Amino acid sequence: VFFNSTVVAIALIAYGIIMILIENRNNKPKVKDFSQLTYKLAIGIGLFQCLALIPGTSRSGSTIIGATLLGASRFVAAEFSFFLAIPTMLGASALKLLKVGFSFTGFEWLVLGTGSVVAFVVSILAIKFLMDYIKKHDFKVFGYYRIVLGIIVLLYFQFLA
Repeated sequence: VFFNSTVVAIALIAYGIIMILIENRNNKPKVKDFSQLTYKLAIGIGLFQCLALIPGTSRSGSTIIGATLLGASRFVAAEFSFFLAIPTMLGASALKLLKVGFSFTGFEWLVLGTGSVVAFVVSILAIKFLMDYIKKHDFKVFGYYRIVLGIIVLLYFQFLA
């Protein structure tokens, strides 16, 4: 019931609007450097990550929105979001390995290891690109993207599927 195309589309659109509204505020960030993050702020940002349980939201989008609402600069928000992903992704991967079991053949371990290394390298390159982008631009483009995608999802599943 909770995971359906309408919920996904509404969440995409809502988060897109929120991203644009946050960017349109003229608030000066209180936290301009990663070293200024406090435990209280970090926990607050982490709690925003829970919003990613709603289908159509994203973990990074939730934490970036939360961090900027709590006073972090765009760059610090994105940087912290990526650091916050590390334990989340490692935990999800470990859980999946536990569910599947460790009864892999040697070749399957090789494929898993190779895939992990390639995914790590590509993610580092993508993060570098995004962090360089954020230094010069705001998050509005991501907000517009989410709105357009949400409308496409809504139209497709309401009228074409």
